[in-house]
Amino acid sequence: MAYVLNKNGKPLMPTKRHGKAGHLLKDGMAKVAKLEPSAIQLLYDSAEYTQPISLGVDAGSKTIGISATTEKEELYAAEVKLRTDIVDLLSTRRAFRRARRNRKTRYRNPASTIASARSIKAGWLLL
Repeated sequence: MAYVLNKNGKPLMPTKRHGKAGHLLKDGMAKVAKLEPSAIQLLYDSAEYTQPISLGVDAGSKTIGISATTEKEELYAAEVKLRTDIVDLLSTRRAFRRARRNRKTRYRNPASTIASARSIKAGWLLL
């Protein structure tokens, strides 16, 4: 399928015939607008007639389905799979945080004042 834009860049109905798009490109009547998804832009004036398109969305718990259709055919269909691991990741993070809070660690004395006083002196090099 190739999407089609008119001379002004407004979308027209897509064409399923790549041969037609190829002939328009070869004859210099169109140019490539986008490579992915494939779209061409017409270089001549054309009618701005478009058919009504309906969008269908099926929202499930694990997947979401999207479809764009006219009365005769389906123009676009996609399925999006949702992430299901987020609850597990959050509970693991919560467990690590609680373990850090409740961990029994020994008391550590602050650094001795003599060592810090010596390091402040000018010219003192610590190795």
